[in-house]
Amino acid sequence: MSIQWFPGHMAKAKRLLLEQLRWVDAVIELGDARLPESSLNPMLRELLADKPKLLVLNKSDLADEAWTERWLERLGQEGPAFPVSATSGSGVGRIVPRLESLMRGKQEQLAARGVRARPIRAMVVGIPNIGKSSLINQLTGGARAKTGNKPGVTRGNQWIRINPRVELLDTPGLLWPKFDDPEAGRKLAAVGSIKDEVVDSEELALWLIKWLEEHYPSALERYRRGPGEITLEDIGRARGCLVQGGRFDTLKAAQIFFKEFRAGTLGKVTMDRF
Repeated sequence: MSIQWFPGHMAKAKRLLLEQLRWVDAVIELGDARLPESSLNPMLRELLADKPKLLVLNKSDLADEAWTERWLERLGQEGPAFPVSATSGSGVGRIVPRLESLMRGKQEQLAARGVRARPIRAMVVGIPNIGKSSLINQLTGGARAKTGNKPGVTRGNQWIRINPRVELLDTPGLLWPKFDDPEAGRKLAAVGSIKDEVVDSEELALWLIKWLEEHYPSALERYRRGPGEITLEDIGRARGCLVQGGRFDTLKAAQIFFKEFRAGTLGKVTMDRF
């Protein structure tokens, strides 16, 4: 199964990002702790050039802690990187101090030239459904950015004052035109960063079942009824997806499976490995 998705509003988001980068001092890139590599947009590296950047791995509460530590060690070699959970607020308090520390040198240079101090302007970037709005809501202490559980809910851009020293620019999620690694596309679809409407949910669910069987077999025990591979019928039976004629609604079973996987009901999972 090959997944490619770059709708018109994504191309527009790229143009807006390029336009607005000149107005910001730094970038906060939000990744998914379950996909520390696949969720980072390679196009952003080219677009950001030499802008100071913080890498924040969100949804760390859903990721395998051992793998999160390994990834932070690797990613931290390129710049500041740390985990957070925008849902619980864990780790979010570190962002503003780290951002101010990142920008301290530049601010001191400006002050030495007699330039009047102004708030640090930072842009929050990341792929769809990564939790940007939830993160900003945590930083501001209130629901000031529209959120949703589907990719693409944040349609426009908006400036948000965090404190007198920091302003954030929220941006729509940005995917890239082509996945060089087809598996990266499947992983992104599995965690919900690609709209379910553009993928074959049953085919993707079968792929995810096989992946979990290999890496986290205990995650599937709730569906297992005997030896052998778990099927969508097994999941449908476990979740009461019975339809007329004694058959099971495998599409509904796949949808329930993804809902439980994404919510962490099946356990903590990290899908990117090295």
